[in-house]
Amino acid sequence: MEDGTFTSPGYCTDTAGDYDVLQWDAREDCEVRQILDRVADKWSLLVIALLDRRCLRFTELRRSIDGISQRMLSRTLRHLERDGLVHRTVHPVVPPRVDYELTPLGTTLHATIRSLVTWTEAHQNEIAAARAAYDARQLAEQETAEQDAAERDRIARKVVTSGR
Repeated sequence: MEDGTFTSPGYCTDTAGDYDVLQWDAREDCEVRQILDRVADKWSLLVIALLDRRCLRFTELRRSIDGISQRMLSRTLRHLERDGLVHRTVHPVVPPRVDYELTPLGTTLHATIRSLVTWTEAHQNEIAAARAAYDARQLAEQETAEQDAAERDRIARKVVTSGR
């Protein structure tokens, strides 16, 4: 192995030492990217937000998250537990009872999520206006393209019929 290379395949930085920490690595095997993909998906964000309030049972989480399937919730909780963000407690009762709560690490992530939600709430009107303006531009461009196509078709028909 060359001097200065890393043996860990998930290590994202280069070996030169002048790595800009603000430069995100786009490689699929990058651990930072994998963690961001996990914690920034919509289901994980919702689970973390709900668990910040208190410990919840699986069924409580499922009822609280509109649109999530049982399979997706199980999968999301399993991933968050694996990443050390959620703690799972199984109670030896019949029927089985499983509780979920944030770990101290998960709690620190919730503070970041809260900042993101606060930003979103503060800028939702600007984003809605930008979306409406974009949609209007797209519609106008589509109408112009359709008119241009109709005009080209009209000209082509005229050429074909005059050539007979």
